[in-house]
Amino acid sequence: MKLVSYWHDTAPVFTGGAQGPVQGHYDAAIIGGGFTGLAAARQLAKAGAKVAVLEAERVGWGASGRNGGHLNNGLAHSYLSAKAELGKERAIALYRALDDSVDTIEALVAEEGIDCNFRRAGKLKLASKPQHFEAIARNFEALHAEVDPDTALLSAADLRSEIGSPFYGAMLSKKSAMMHMGRYVAGLATAAARHGAVIHENVAVTDRKQAGGRHELTTSQGRISADNVLVATGAYTTPNFSYFRRRIISVGSFIIATRPLSDTEIAATMPGNRTCVTSMNIGNYFRLSPDRRLIFGGRARFSATSDQRSDARSGQILQAGLAAIFPQLAKVEIDYCWGGLVDMTKDRFPRAGYHDGVWYAMGYSGHGAQLSTHLGMILADAMLGREDRNPMKGLDWPSIPGYSGKPWFLPMVGLYYKALDRIQ
Repeated sequence: MKLVSYWHDTAPVFTGGAQGPVQGHYDAAIIGGGFTGLAAARQLAKAGAKVAVLEAERVGWGASGRNGGHLNNGLAHSYLSAKAELGKERAIALYRALDDSVDTIEALVAEEGIDCNFRRAGKLKLASKPQHFEAIARNFEALHAEVDPDTALLSAADLRSEIGSPFYGAMLSKKSAMMHMGRYVAGLATAAARHGAVIHENVAVTDRKQAGGRHELTTSQGRISADNVLVATGAYTTPNFSYFRRRIISVGSFIIATRPLSDTEIAATMPGNRTCVTSMNIGNYFRLSPDRRLIFGGRARFSATSDQRSDARSGQILQAGLAAIFPQLAKVEIDYCWGGLVDMTKDRFPRAGYHDGVWYAMGYSGHGAQLSTHLGMILADAMLGREDRNPMKGLDWPSIPGYSGKPWFLPMVGLYYKALDRIQ
């Protein structure tokens, strides 16, 4: 078993990075070489702006290369919960932004010719308990009528042709998609570089100063100046950006990938070949990979770290979870096990905008694979003076009292959600 991301291990290596020292002046400097930063860089470079991307590791090293491979429309909340908290207008705008995000990726993949196995698969929100299906049905009625007619409510009987495990029904979101995340991020970086973006890998930003409308960034490999700065670091945001650290909770999420499955095994487990998420608070998400592996993830442990030892322990928990849902795969070999950090906000709504002289997009709360590309392009347009289409504009983002970036409270949060799953 390899303790590395399947997406990293099976994708081409990006070879278009800049060589030599970090220096010069740019129209925009982007901190973070994931989907958000690379999409913004491509959009800016296409418009003729001089743009630099500063990535502390390699492109796609963080959440963009460590997720479950889903492009699901919909937020971390149910539509009814979002409407109650944000109001109908904002809730609809956010849901439609997620729809638009999948459209944006599909169009970008086609325009740039990125070979990443993009496919409109549809997502199943699976009811793990009878009362969960009742809640899913209530949410479906409102969502289907007010926002997304491309949805359907499936009974337990309907699911027999979709998934080889007993659930109590599901909501099908037909717009949702999937792709190979590693191939996509390599293709996105290549496209950004082809359009003129300067991409520096293994370059950490260690300090930022602002004077006279210009930013001075000190890095591990030199200094640059820029008229605009975009912080696109999510759960991997460093302490020198304390405003965001006080608002982002970094939570570990863990994933395993089986060996390639046979036709018979696929027919017995995932004949519908969709993206799937369960309805438990500490639930699971899964899909088939392009080479027919079952990619199965979840918050196996409530942790703010993800190293290989942590990943291996979490992999054992996930393997037990996989066997509980699919007993027919209880003894299947696990080829990959990895973890990553999810950038959660307290209310689990994403944030994007402009604060203290810098642009930012983060707090995706487990839904960044699809939204990040879209928001990166939207913020790039705002930098260029184009129409501001930011769906999060004006959404308040208070800091978390007593929190400075180290989520000491995660084990207690995990116990709370485990208790909820027992009684709800």
